[in-house]
Amino acid sequence: MQSEGKIIGEITVIGPDRKGIVASVTNYIFENQGNIEKINQNVVRGLFGMQLEASFNGIDKDGFVRGLRRLCKSLGMDVKVHFDEPDRLKNMAVLVSKEPHCLEAILKAKEKGELSVNIPIVVGTEHTLKPIASSYNIPFYHVNHRDQASAEARILRLLDKYNIDFIVLARYMRILTPNFVWRYPNRIINIHPSLLPAFPGAYAYLQAHERGTQIIGCTAHFVTEELDAGPIIWQEAFRIRNGESLESIKRRGQSLEAKALLKAIKLYIEGRLEVYWGKVYIKGGDSKRSKNKSVNSSKANHDRIT
Repeated sequence: MQSEGKIIGEITVIGPDRKGIVASVTNYIFENQGNIEKINQNVVRGLFGMQLEASFNGIDKDGFVRGLRRLCKSLGMDVKVHFDEPDRLKNMAVLVSKEPHCLEAILKAKEKGELSVNIPIVVGTEHTLKPIASSYNIPFYHVNHRDQASAEARILRLLDKYNIDFIVLARYMRILTPNFVWRYPNRIINIHPSLLPAFPGAYAYLQAHERGTQIIGCTAHFVTEELDAGPIIWQEAFRIRNGESLESIKRRGQSLEAKALLKAIKLYIEGRLEVYWGKVYIKGGDSKRSKNKSVNSSKANHDRIT
């Protein structure tokens, strides 16, 4: 079916690195009267990934996708095409492990009307949080993660089935591979329990406690192939009390994790986030920030230190 007006399509191409991929795909877009707005390429251990954004003034979406899939199959590549649909609510998938606080905050905010988004699925590395999802009548899928590649392949099938626009990692305790991350460029939001870039990895609170850090917090950021190094969206912080225990720090931190993650989700679904050269900029409408102000410092990313 022919669509009218300007249409934005996100295209990701992934597969073994070889010559001619970029030229073939970009030429196909030009042949279909598309204009390339953004393009990014990566190669990690022989795996090639290209993400590009193209605009079209009217396009037969189905025909374009069929042709692109045929082309990429001939090149030995996988392709994913996502067209922006501004007239419908975005579909958000939530990935979880054991910790409930972020998932509970998201689902409560959605129930209260604070998040204008659909949540078609919750995916868990185990069954622990299934009762929470079920209490909100949201399908919960347990995906066995003994083999990460197989787990990611199943999750990707679920994301396609539910037409997922973006993904939130609500304390999902697995490291996603480039093969997964590159398919959702700047569309995977994670929450990390430290003021990145300090203390990446799984034991951030413990590291901060052992190092005697006086100010600690959490960071909502986009996911890239580099662990806990993606563009920062929002940060919250608090001051550690003299002699405070590790458990107390964790409890206070978890409250801010939920707050920062919800803020990042809201900014995303409102279309207010732009990423340039690895930095996030927030577009107007926030009285605490000036328009297009970079948010990549801890000072800019929390309202106050308590």
